[in-house]
Amino acid sequence: MRHRKSGRPLGRNSSHRKAMYRNMVTSLLEHERITTTEAKAKELRRFAEKTISRGLSVQELLAKPEGERSPEDKARIVHAYRMAGRLVHSREVLAKLFSDIANRYKERPGGYTRIIKTAPRVGDAARMAIIELV
Repeated sequence: MRHRKSGRPLGRNSSHRKAMYRNMVTSLLEHERITTTEAKAKELRRFAEKTISRGLSVQELLAKPEGERSPEDKARIVHAYRMAGRLVHSREVLAKLFSDIANRYKERPGGYTRIIKTAPRVGDAARMAIIELV
């Protein structure tokens, strides 16, 4: 029985799967559109949405001037950067997440990604999809 087992194993052990998700989230935020298999895209959406939400959680604090931030505000910002940094390997992409991407979605309540199904892959006929930021 598969009770309370969320997520797809994708034929990988857990460390390989976690590393793959981290790499895919970083690539998605960097390029804003990647092509992958449909199953991977559906799983990636979970991690990408949470990471973007993490960037949105401190937007009002980042909008404050540096001198007006309280120590609690600074701690929340550092915490958000560190939690998002768990999934985003590149500092440049992390900075892009908190400046450009989070600003783009500040009025949006969720649903930051879109999955578009494409033609099957030529080699093995795997179902392919494009996942992109809306």
